[in-house]
Amino acid sequence: MEHYIGQTAALATAICWAISSTTFEEAGKRIGSQSLNLIRLIIGFGFLSVFTYFSRGYLLPMDASIDNWKWLALSGFIGFFVGDLLLLEAFVLLGARITMLIFASVPPISAILAFFILGDQMTLQQIIGMLVTLSGIAIVILVKGDRQQSIKLAHPVKGVLFAFGGAVGQATGYIVGKFGLQDYSPFAATQIRILAAMFSFIILFAIKGNWSELIKGFQNKHAMRHITIGSFFGPFIGVSLSLLAVQYTNPGVASTLMAVTPIVLIPVAIFIKKETIQLREVLGAFIAVGGVGLIFLG
Repeated sequence: MEHYIGQTAALATAICWAISSTTFEEAGKRIGSQSLNLIRLIIGFGFLSVFTYFSRGYLLPMDASIDNWKWLALSGFIGFFVGDLLLLEAFVLLGARITMLIFASVPPISAILAFFILGDQMTLQQIIGMLVTLSGIAIVILVKGDRQQSIKLAHPVKGVLFAFGGAVGQATGYIVGKFGLQDYSPFAATQIRILAAMFSFIILFAIKGNWSELIKGFQNKHAMRHITIGSFFGPFIGVSLSLLAVQYTNPGVASTLMAVTPIVLIPVAIFIKKETIQLREVLGAFIAVGGVGLIFLG
């Protein structure tokens, strides 16, 4: 039974990320990625605090150990602050669909980091899976160049770098968070990660002195509506379900199911956003997710 809880949580996470990435893309284009980041964390933390109060009896994660706080706070800084700072900027530059496709590189990056940090060994099938995933991403982001270039990026270089940077931050954050999670509540663990990221963003805003941009963000009703929806499905439900998935099923199964977000976003782009999707983009998404399966399900 626990096995299916984990699988269901992982698949639900992919759907949540599809919803949150779409709404965050819309909000980010209106108020900027930095204001979006802090506002969504504040709202997401509010959702989590209400939930943990009624489900655990704690408004704040006061029952966490020093080890929980230490590792989860570091995980929040790396994943939610550094990683998401880059990720949400990529949403603005590339759009949710292409960004989340590049984000499918999180499992290969996680496997590589686990090799160096945790000493986990990689099999030949895992290495092949990494190459397949990266090939799927390359099919989408690379196109035939002109006479001077045989190939070139189909999207802004800055956006692509931000998306890959966000993927590295997310992967590193998950690995570090695993040290602090153990048997602790995934919802309370997410609270700690968000608190660390919120504190980091507050410092960033204080250094840059752009509080007026944050105030304008709160005053933008259209953006706030999208941020509220995205925060519910992202920092609240999505991230917590992803931790729940890792607790209740094989991390490989969880990672593979969570990686289908780029595929979920294809019908969203076609039927809701009315975008024109090229065949190579569809093939690239399926190939990338297939590579993730090879990495973890061998």
